[in-house]
Amino acid sequence: MKERVLSGMQSSGKLHLGNLVGALSNWVRLQDTYDCYYFIADWHSLTTGYADTSGIKESTKDILINFLAAGLDPEKCTLFIQSRIPEHAELHLLLSMITPLGWLERVPTYKEKQQELKERDLSTYGFLGYPLLQTADIIIYRAKYVPVGIDQVPHLEISREVARRFNYLYKEIFPEPEALLTEFPKVVGTDGRKMSKSYDNAIYLSDTPQEVEQKIRTMVTDPARVKKTDPGDPELSPVYQLHKIFSSKEEVEQVADGCRTAGIGCIECKKILIKNVFRVMEPIWAKRQELLNSPDTLHEIVEQGTDKAKKVVRETMHLVREAIGLF
Repeated sequence: MKERVLSGMQSSGKLHLGNLVGALSNWVRLQDTYDCYYFIADWHSLTTGYADTSGIKESTKDILINFLAAGLDPEKCTLFIQSRIPEHAELHLLLSMITPLGWLERVPTYKEKQQELKERDLSTYGFLGYPLLQTADIIIYRAKYVPVGIDQVPHLEISREVARRFNYLYKEIFPEPEALLTEFPKVVGTDGRKMSKSYDNAIYLSDTPQEVEQKIRTMVTDPARVKKTDPGDPELSPVYQLHKIFSSKEEVEQVADGCRTAGIGCIECKKILIKNVFRVMEPIWAKRQELLNSPDTLHEIVEQGTDKAKKVVRETMHLVREAIGLF
């Protein structure tokens, strides 16, 4: 039996190259080795975006398309939508009965998000209880691993603590989920900051070739290179940071040396990057178009994944109800 892996993404907007490099590509590799369950967390998008839900349905569909276009195979992994599995909410409710309030208040992102999203009213239980719903998402599948970067390990600790507390109070049902540490390279956006929807600096998987080319052509570079003949420092250029991810070792060395010696101009440097980003995105664009033209296929995949996920969660919730002593 393969060990189980669980991960998900919020349906709060379009996926970009950062999501592809940081998570999706890794998920594709894991599906060949583990029993992988990947889901779209549409309920989670309500924790900060409850006031405007107009884009959730379209975002959920687009993320599913990108999951498949990036290489996730419903024959190798289980793909589903969180809200189609109401048992997630039931377990969340039961866990809320045993979780001390202080555990939720000390989660690192609780205060950080409130500062980051000051314009939104986040004084809701849904926002405070986000880590508990996330815990339910993970442990209801009795997953052994959750793929995360080293900086996300503290966020997984509350899931381990809650699982441990349940097991202590009632019965040993849940394994404590472990981090499957993954090296997530930082993907910079078009302005040099981390690529993010909120910064409006992202290259989206749903962008057209023309949009991708235009975004890369207008990226900032080393400000010291006013003219082509001015030498520069490639490390100061976001374009060079993307070269490290998408270009070959030889090309990375070529553009770095060319920048330092003024042997290559910024336009030529960007053309090489555009070529290599296109190489990665062209099969994704082709698959996206195929799926956009086949809505029935998407429905079939969701139904298939939902049925498989429900078999697991029903078994888990039977054990949970029995352990707690519910009739």
